[in-house]
Amino acid sequence: MELIAGGPGTAEAIRERARGALLGLAVGDALGAPAENMKPSEIRRRWGRIEGFVSDDPAGTDDTEYAIFSGLLLARHGSALTVTHVEHAWHHWIADRDEGPFRGAGFSERGTLENLRRGLAAPISAQHRHAWSDGLAMRAAPFGVFAAGAPKEAARLVAIDGCVSHEGEGIYGGQAVAAGVAAAMTGAGLTSVIAAALSVIPMDSWTARSLRRAVAVADQGERAVRSAVVIGGYPWTDLAPEAVALAFGAFATARGDFAASVLTAVNMGRDADTTAAVAGALAGAHGGAASIPATWSSAIGPVRGSCLPEMRGYHVLDIADLLTPDPEEGESA
Repeated sequence: MELIAGGPGTAEAIRERARGALLGLAVGDALGAPAENMKPSEIRRRWGRIEGFVSDDPAGTDDTEYAIFSGLLLARHGSALTVTHVEHAWHHWIADRDEGPFRGAGFSERGTLENLRRGLAAPISAQHRHAWSDGLAMRAAPFGVFAAGAPKEAARLVAIDGCVSHEGEGIYGGQAVAAGVAAAMTGAGLTSVIAAALSVIPMDSWTARSLRRAVAVADQGERAVRSAVVIGGYPWTDLAPEAVALAFGAFATARGDFAASVLTAVNMGRDADTTAAVAGALAGAHGGAASIPATWSSAIGPVRGSCLPEMRGYHVLDIADLLTPDPEEGESA
C-alpha cells in the first residue's frame, strides 16, 4: 500500500521517507537490543517469539547514537564531506573528551578511539582487529537519506566517513546499506533496492556473496536466511557481511513491510540490534514514517547518551529533517 503523500520525488515525500528511515533505525535498534548476541533458540525459550518491545523502558544503543553522530556530521558538510572533517568530529565529540562510560560501544569503535588517541590518522586509524565489523553499516542510513535517489553518491560519502574506523568488508557493508536506503528513499521497489546495494560493492566480496545468498532464499523465511548466511560456531556477531546480509534478508522476506522486516531480523538473533536497525532503516525508507506502528514510534525519544554523551538529547527525527529539503520551501520554489 502506498503510504507516501505526493510523488516519490517531492520534498514532502522525501521528508516522510527520511523520517521513516531514521525512526525505523531507532525502532529496530530498541526492539533488537534485548536479543543481541542470542541464538533463536534462546530467544524462543525466553520470550517465545518477540513481537514488540520486551522492555518496559525501550531505548536505542550505540547504533542509534552513532547514526545521529554521522547524521550531524553530514548535515554540517554535505557532499563536501572530507576525511579531515570526519577525523575532527571523532576527536571533538568523542576521542578528546573524558572517557565517560561508553557503554555499548562496539569493538571497531573502541579500536578506532585507541588509535586516534595514539595520534594515528585515517586510514591507519582503521587498522585494528575489528575493521570488518558492522559499525559502519549501523550508522550508514543517514547517507542514504541525504543522497536520496543517488546510491553511488551515498556509497561515496559513507566510505569517507568509514575510512576512519573501517576497511574492506566493513566499508562494503556500510556502502550496501547507504545505497539501499538511497534507492528506497525515492520509491524504488524491493528488487531495485537490493540491486542498488549490490551495485556499489565488489561482486566477489564476502558482503555481496552473503547478501545474494540471503535474498535468494528469502521466500523460505527467516530460518533459511539465517542458515544461508551465519557461519556456525563463529564467535563474533558483529561481522559486517553477516549482519548486512541478515538485514537485507529480513527486508526481502517481509517484502518491505516494516513490522515484519524488523521482527524477522530481531528473531534471528546474532547482532540483533544492528540487523533490526538496518532492516528498519530500509523498510522505513521504503514505506515512510507512517508504515511504523505508532506504539513503536511513540516509544522513541531523544537518545540518552549512554554510549556517546555528546549525542544526549538529539532525536532521530531532528536528524532526518536536517538531511532533507523543507517541504514548504520546495512548494514555494
